[in-house]
Amino acid sequence: MKSSAFFSATAAMAVLVSMALSACSTIPEPIVQRPMTATPATALPQRDMNGAIFQNSTYRPLFEDSRARLVGDTLTISISENTSAGKTAASSGSKTGSVSIATPSLLGLPSSITSRANASSSGSNSYSDKGAQTSSNTFTGVIAVTVIDVLSNGNLLVSGEKQLGFDKGAEYVRFSGIVNPRTIAAGNLVASTQVADARFEYRSTTRVDKAEINSMLNRFFLSFVPL
Repeated sequence: MKSSAFFSATAAMAVLVSMALSACSTIPEPIVQRPMTATPATALPQRDMNGAIFQNSTYRPLFEDSRARLVGDTLTISISENTSAGKTAASSGSKTGSVSIATPSLLGLPSSITSRANASSSGSNSYSDKGAQTSSNTFTGVIAVTVIDVLSNGNLLVSGEKQLGFDKGAEYVRFSGIVNPRTIAAGNLVASTQVADARFEYRSTTRVDKAEINSMLNRFFLSFVPL
């Protein structure tokens, strides 16, 4: 009976811990500019001024291209980032010391006898330490973003998000930054290296880590169950 009660209590505790860990699945908090999308302002209805050649619905100024320039317009960001950093440090030191004690002449005894009580000591200490650290990151991809604001100097504040859903989780690709309209290439394409204040991130809510933690907890509790 005691073994059965202990097994039931252990199993219940394992279930509660697993449920608590599963409830911790949340969408990662973004670090990019918010909001991540915007819609253009609703235009007031205007009377159509159509003629034999001119059609208001297809009108486009003669000296205007199709580059994004208004809130709600979209851009394609080509992400190609490579960063690397390295750091080395080294230090060393040493210390030496010595001490000696000579016994004075006592009661007229010769030094050949008192010298046997002399004492001396010496010591040394040295150490050296060195370390190195390197880091490299590569981030490539393509993401479409939306113009969420037009700054006073004409630059565009853009932001966007791409979500990829899988069987047991989702992945998020987010990007935001300030685009100079002069850097916009054909097809509204902009390289990420030409975006100021760029913030891009790649996060996921997959449960691989949680599954590993649950497996470890199960093995821990089952180790106390008599079989």
